[in-house]
Amino acid sequence: MANAALRIEPDAGYGADALRDPEHRRRLSGPAMALFLRTCDLWDLKVEARMAILGGVSRQTYHNWKSGKVGALGRDQLERISLVLGILKGLRLVFAEDGHGVRWLKAANDEPVFGGRSPLEVMSDGGMAGLIEVRRYLDAWRGVK
Repeated sequence: MANAALRIEPDAGYGADALRDPEHRRRLSGPAMALFLRTCDLWDLKVEARMAILGGVSRQTYHNWKSGKVGALGRDQLERISLVLGILKGLRLVFAEDGHGVRWLKAANDEPVFGGRSPLEVMSDGGMAGLIEVRRYLDAWRGVK
């Protein structure tokens, strides 16, 4: 039974309703924000784009989070961060080098879903729906249904 600590049991709080629990969100928030910030640094995103992707948070709130004063993020922010991390994963599976993925993310794209805008613009200006669209596009590109 030495491996019991390595398994996640169904009642461990990781189900569909896990983000309703404030304590669970608090535990996830610091690491989630750290990953979000590292991803934004990799993509060289401006503060305004970061704030928009997080749901239009204020500059003060963003800088508090960046300095480590995270507390418990809301479900909305955690879901947005999850989508960003899924987009990062998709880019890394589609492109051999991070730089190529970043160029794709920032380049104007004539595919109908983007309408001549860059995927980053769709992510920044399109709210949660924009993040979902970019994530779905990358998943479809990889053949994931």
